[in-house]
Amino acid sequence: MTYNLPEPAVGNSVSAGRASDVKTFAAAALLTFGAGMLVLVGYLLLDSFFGGFLGAVGAVFAIIWWRSVHEKAFPRDLPAKSLIILAVVNAVLGVITFLLTT
Repeated sequence: MTYNLPEPAVGNSVSAGRASDVKTFAAAALLTFGAGMLVLVGYLLLDSFFGGFLGAVGAVFAIIWWRSVHEKAFPRDLPAKSLIILAVVNAVLGVITFLLTT
């Protein structure tokens, strides 16, 4: 029995490699987590729905800014520096949330 194995994509491939895919996944997860944290921090700061709404507006503007810097929300070749900065911002938002709840 002969199996016809597909040829690997050459030239205009969708993926730029496994490392690029992992960085894109991490960016998507961190952007989603960061947006939620901004809503939570806004809610905790003002202790009302309005604070959560302001946090959501801030999250939308942050994602729009991220897209303007990288020309796409999830670019194929995301610099590691951007991913590290995003992780640090999420860590700071986590610390702020922890301090606001204690």
